[in-house]
Amino acid sequence: MSQEPALAPPAAAAPVFGLVTPVDWYRMPLQPRDRREASIAALIRRQFAGVDDQPVLRRKAEEQLRDTAEAGVEQGGVVLYLSFLEVGGIPLSASLLVSRLHQRFDALDAVAALAGSGEAGLTKLPAVGRAARLVRREQSRQSRKLGSEFQDTVVEYFVPVPGRDEVLMLTFSTPLEPIADAMVELFDAIAGTLRWQRQDDTGDDETWAND
Repeated sequence: MSQEPALAPPAAAAPVFGLVTPVDWYRMPLQPRDRREASIAALIRRQFAGVDDQPVLRRKAEEQLRDTAEAGVEQGGVVLYLSFLEVGGIPLSASLLVSRLHQRFDALDAVAALAGSGEAGLTKLPAVGRAARLVRREQSRQSRKLGSEFQDTVVEYFVPVPGRDEVLMLTFSTPLEPIADAMVELFDAIAGTLRWQRQDDTGDDETWAND
């Protein structure tokens, strides 16, 4: 009499993340490609609503958005946020790329690996616990193309995903060097809203989602 092989227990559903961002930050899913393209098209329509006499500007804006999104995908990004926040008529340019890194998280090893790249250290986020945090400054390719002497300020968080050998990476960036300290405070506040939910609790079909 043959015996049926034992079935492995089903893998636990991956947790989804939730973040609270300012209302003027636009959320762009990067995967799959058709959702990314639909989100880019929706943003272009919103930004150029009522403007029919700027086809060249519109095309350049769309190309830049697509390049930014595809660069995010190459870095393992799953969601990209773009800031359209303004204060006193001045745009507060910023972005947030959320990426998945398929590796085990060890806080001390993470900080050691980041040492020398900028200001690296351990931190604790209110709802998800320990994380590694890095602040660095660099001149982006876009800044060099524009001839700007300002450096981008980048804040990165590395957060272990519960029950999985994965890391959620939050990469905030702003070119606004004169108000970099205030922007870093904003980035830290957004990171502090990160939380986890089980996929089967949310009813969301995506492995990674945002409120």
